[in-house]
Amino acid sequence: MDKAEAARLVVAARTRRGLTWAGIAEALGTPLVWTTAALLGQHPMSSEQAGAACALLGLDETVAESLQQQPSRGTDPALMADPTIYRFTEALSVYGPAIKELIHEEFGDGIMSAINFRVDVERRPDPDGDRVVVTFDGKFLDYRW
Repeated sequence: MDKAEAARLVVAARTRRGLTWAGIAEALGTPLVWTTAALLGQHPMSSEQAGAACALLGLDETVAESLQQQPSRGTDPALMADPTIYRFTEALSVYGPAIKELIHEEFGDGIMSAINFRVDVERRPDPDGDRVVVTFDGKFLDYRW
């Protein structure tokens, strides 16, 4: 089974069982965003993690095997048109050059790793409507010659 089919089965099982992504991550003892990404096919899970996830979701061994496979990371171009995902593209198009300048000013010549990386999503109450707070936390990697 390919990872895309496994992800569809995971999403359907999560919905059918009334589970939240946070509840699944808590049951597995893994970070929320990483767990969600792994179950959607973007990270390989250990056999223990995949087995526990499938037991929780009522899915079989073929899904667990798929969850353990090394992914081809990235997003289907059609999914990039989704309004939520597109807004991240838009935000980075507008603010990316400024963020790059600020990283270089603060750290020097290098990049923020997306491999040694954590991301969190939080809700922050605001009188004008709740705010979505997304935190990218990547290790700084300096260019070495």
